[in-house]
Amino acid sequence: MKVIFAGTPEFAALALEAIIAAGIEVPLVLTQPDRPAGRGQKLQASAVKQVALAHGIPVYQPERLKDPASHEPIRAAGGDVMVVAAYGLILPQAVLDIPPLGCINIHASLLPRWRGAAPIQRAIEAGDAETGVAIMSMEAGLDTGPVLLMKSLPITDNDTAASLHDKLAEQGARLIVDALKRLHELVLTSQPEEGVTYARKIEKAEGLIDWQRPAEELGRRIRAFNPFPGAATQFGETPIKVWNATLAEGAGTPGTVLEARSNRLVVACGQGALALTELQKPGGKRLATADFLNSLALAPGDRLGG
Repeated sequence: MKVIFAGTPEFAALALEAIIAAGIEVPLVLTQPDRPAGRGQKLQASAVKQVALAHGIPVYQPERLKDPASHEPIRAAGGDVMVVAAYGLILPQAVLDIPPLGCINIHASLLPRWRGAAPIQRAIEAGDAETGVAIMSMEAGLDTGPVLLMKSLPITDNDTAASLHDKLAEQGARLIVDALKRLHELVLTSQPEEGVTYARKIEKAEGLIDWQRPAEELGRRIRAFNPFPGAATQFGETPIKVWNATLAEGAGTPGTVLEARSNRLVVACGQGALALTELQKPGGKRLATADFLNSLALAPGDRLGG
């Protein structure tokens, strides 16, 4: 079997590594064009491109795939199937039709829940007890295709988007290799019409903490937006990123510091309170509470937020 692979970030790179390690031939890799990154804004290859180059696999980086001429490298690669994982470009029907065995997608949710761009973050934000990975056959709709394989994974109270991403990436890598090895025997199962939810793209503005909200909800959002875009608040003119927090006892005017000593920083919410455990000032490092309080003097009665 020859597998054309399309993907861009680390989530996809782990899957590509697993496919290569399984001895499956990959004649072509598609990934997003190199993008500026870091303080110097130098062009940087995607995680998937780096894996492909390390293994001597040809890389194709189209800006878009609307023009029929852009499909020729895919057609010429002669793949039996295309595997897609967090690629970032919409595949038109003409591309989906190229591989004789179709295109299959690695999606980080238990479909039909959380179709769309940000399934990992939305699952945490919503307080889901579990998520997982679905291997699905692609069609024109947004994550609507029938499912080949699906495996669940519990979401712990400590999971951030980063930690859950890593678990799901590993699970997806194992599952796609299993699917490819058993592709001819797996049965396609249509997604149920009930239970459909959409994981819309994360917007930077969503990271702003509204202290009027319940502590439980804010705690989930802080974990869901770690590492992007990061939950944000401010003290006076000083912006503060909040990377981790736990539920705490206490009540007061939302945004009010209830406790600020040694390694303890408790802030009142609309319902309940949060103990902020990892914070960051502009230009600084992420700090545990004790170190952060040494760098920014906070006292009970101080107010966070606008």
